[in-house]
Amino acid sequence: MSFEDFSLHPKVLAGVSSAGFTKPTPIQQQAIPFALKGRDVLGLAQTGTGKTAAFALPILHRLATTPPKKGVRCLVIAPTRELAEQILQSFRELGQHLGIRSIAIYGGVSKGPQLAGLRRGAQIVVACPGRLLDHVSQKDINLTGVEILVLDEADTMCDMGFLPDVRRILDHVPSERQTLFFSATMPNEIRTLAVKILKDPETVQIGTIAPAKTVSHSLYPVPDKKKRDLLVALLQQTPTGRVLVFTRTKHRARTLALELAKHSFRVAALQGNMSQNARQQAMDGFRAGKFDIMVATDIAAHGIDVPEVSHVINFDFPNTADTYLHRIGRTGRAEQTGEAFTFAGADDANMVREVERELDVKIERKRLEGFDYGNFTPEEQFREERMGLRRVGGQSNGGRAGRSTRDPGPRTGQNNG
Repeated sequence: MSFEDFSLHPKVLAGVSSAGFTKPTPIQQQAIPFALKGRDVLGLAQTGTGKTAAFALPILHRLATTPPKKGVRCLVIAPTRELAEQILQSFRELGQHLGIRSIAIYGGVSKGPQLAGLRRGAQIVVACPGRLLDHVSQKDINLTGVEILVLDEADTMCDMGFLPDVRRILDHVPSERQTLFFSATMPNEIRTLAVKILKDPETVQIGTIAPAKTVSHSLYPVPDKKKRDLLVALLQQTPTGRVLVFTRTKHRARTLALELAKHSFRVAALQGNMSQNARQQAMDGFRAGKFDIMVATDIAAHGIDVPEVSHVINFDFPNTADTYLHRIGRTGRAEQTGEAFTFAGADDANMVREVERELDVKIERKRLEGFDYGNFTPEEQFREERMGLRRVGGQSNGGRAGRSTRDPGPRTGQNNG
């Protein structure tokens, strides 16, 4: 299947070509035809599947093929400023031959440029909930002309406590509209919201809500006091490309990045209370290769879209299976292979089992050969499971379990949307 098969407006197809997209991804193949017909869509897909283009292309086609109108015609709600900027750039890249005005609205920066952009007139607005409501309350923006509403990463908005704001925004948009709703997971709150705002939707689900098959999973039992040393040793012994390291707190993200820098790693930290300028510098440096390692908290990392992340390392064990899924979704994209390393202590045993059960994936237990664990014996950590540990750098004393060996398949020209 090709993009020409969708019968998109010629200028939209020109944007697709300029962006270098060659073949629609599975979610694009399934979602775009329904969206072009004006149907509501519930899209269930992991990050990196091309879902941005799955809603951007039908929106651009509609704006290109209908009479122009003043005001905001399309509203996209996103949980983080990074994701909002990425979505905006996708609209501008794919719509570069159309002359359609678009703007991103989010907090942490001055309202001035956003106000100026709104006054010039924007047909597409990509916004984070809080700042959008600020503009609505000040009557800087009128949403009564919105024809298409998109909620992207709805489960992330739930995790970040934005659902009350989203419900308030819904009071300001017309009830007669097209709604495109995308989420990687479907917790009860998200399912309830989807039922409320979607009208007779077409459901598009790419595979199961599970880790990508191109990702290998490894679990390293280790006491908390040894985690930093193990991380340094693992990074020194493992050939890597770009690496994302996840921590539970902002303080730990900062201190861990400083520790890695002391060992001559090119590293940046990304955490919630950074200024927008500092966050942008960190992200730009990571994308450009100035930094090889990004240490981030879960909230700060939402919306990160960096190609070719080779490894995700869970320095702190995620607190839910959904969080595990979101974290490792940054690697193994677009049929490329990736590796997920997870550190776990005795207190994490129940969460390890929950993640494996919920995602139907067995995480192989490993120990790093030659590393000084002190009085800690990794083999005893999950002894009740009666599983051996594979010694990294030496011979395995336990078989490779479950899905941890994966066939990545051939690389394709699919875009990452």
